[in-house]
Amino acid sequence: MEVGHLKKGVILALLIGMFIWAIYDFVIQSNDVSSSEDTKTLTKAELEEKSDGTELVIGLDRGNLAPDFELQSLTGETVKLSDFRGEKVMVNFWATWCPPCRAEMPDMQRFYEDTDIVILAVNLTETTTERNHVPRFVDEYGLTFPVLLDENLIAATLYRIQPIPTSYLINSDGTIHNMAFGALNYELMIQEYHNMH
Repeated sequence: MEVGHLKKGVILALLIGMFIWAIYDFVIQSNDVSSSEDTKTLTKAELEEKSDGTELVIGLDRGNLAPDFELQSLTGETVKLSDFRGEKVMVNFWATWCPPCRAEMPDMQRFYEDTDIVILAVNLTETTTERNHVPRFVDEYGLTFPVLLDENLIAATLYRIQPIPTSYLINSDGTIHNMAFGALNYELMIQEYHNMH
């Protein structure tokens, strides 16, 4: 009986330790990134000119130009985020094994059907045990928006994805309107959609 309690205690201690380390690592990484971004000189590739002549920085903060990526869709099509310039876009990072991702998918599908939003659902394919889980998931939830396969976590690394689901709402000019760490419900999606430009 004491051995069972000891095992549970060790497992609990490990889980708490991993959670604390993840938070610590995220805070340190965020500080390192922000301090290095403050001091580095941006290249021309990292800048884009706004219509008023000021330069727009590529980054992950509100108002920054969203970093571009190119991935294969579930149907084998090559999709680039920048191809959707001129349209409102939701980039959602998710995985088949993630319960909150499963919870928000019906609301995302409804959001997609009720608006002219472009949804790019980026599946963290490297974290999935079997690739065929993704098409089964899409069929199970009746998803009709593009599902992109991030097989080497290229986009997830570019966007520094920690918790999933994580969503970036991108304005029609390619700038980040807002981001959400965790599941969104339909009402929040609609509310943010109406505030986008």
